[in-house]
Parts: sequence; structure tokens; C-alpha cells
Amino acid sequence: MAYEATVEDFLGRHHLAHELVEHAPTGSSLESARAAHIPPQRIAKGVLLNADGKYLLAVTRADCNLDLDELRRQLQLSVELATRAEVESVFDGCARGAVPPLGPAYGIESVWDEQLMSEPELYFELGDHRHLVHVRTRDYLALLDNERHGLFSEPTMSSIGLWGTA
Repeated sequence: MAYEATVEDFLGRHHLAHELVEHAPTGSSLESARAAHIPPQRIAKGVLLNADGKYLLAVTRADCNLDLDELRRQLQLSVELATRAEVESVFDGCARGAVPPLGPAYGIESVWDEQLMSEPELYFELGDHRHLVHVRTRDYLALLDNERHGLFSEPTMSSIGLWGTA
């Protein structure tokens, strides 16, 4: 089983109760939700950003897009999407695009969207596009306890109606 070492070490150090969910290989968090038969609002995804010259990991639901203007307003920072090369460099132990939403595991400040709190449990990419980590939402958010949070994302048009929820 391909279990990305940084995530494995981080979860172990924090004694986070979790289970792995294996699914067919995918290319995105939304595809992982479909493959694992999990509502996309229960998938937490990480998006690497450049914020005034340093990395910031924004965490939101898989069925949502970041509102960068709102994030800039809330953080009072210049925020842009990181380049593909930057993502691959920071998450070099992960498959391309399989960004675990655990900024602290990588020494990166995080900001999480409060919409994540609406679900009792969450799933997130392990780092290999074949496994999701399943955790209780409160346990996951405890890992991000010292990180900033707010409302800065909105459901994608492609996800509305796919699962009967937005």
C-alpha cells in the first residue's frame, strides 16, 4: 500500500484515529469522491497558494472552488495560486495533484473553510490518488486548531446536483 510517509508520520505523532479507504485511481478530489462513493462535501482538499511570498495551504471541500478575492480580503494578503512546479516541489512525496490538506505536516501555514464543519466526518487525499483518509471532522480540525479559518469558497457549478446536494 502506497502510504505517503509525511502524512503517515504526522497522523501517528498526533494519534489521530483514522481509516484508509482504497478506491480506483483518480485525478482529482471530486473523482476520488465518485470512485469511493462519498459525497464530495465530505472530501477536504488542499490548494497551495503563494501569500505575500510564502506558501499557504487553503483547505476547502472538494465540491467547492476558492474565492481568491474573498480570501485576500479576509487575510489582508496578496494571494495567488501556486504553480504546478511549486506544488510538485512542496509535495514531492505525493502523486501529482494529490495534495493532503495537512499544512502543518509540511511546515506550511493553513487556512480552512468553515463549511468543513457542517459534516460529521471528512475524507482527504493521502497523497497517492488511490487512498482517502477517513476521520471525524472534529479530530481533523483539532489538527488545524491554531490555523486561521473563515468562509472563502463556493460550490462549483459542476458539482451542484451531482450528489443530490450542493
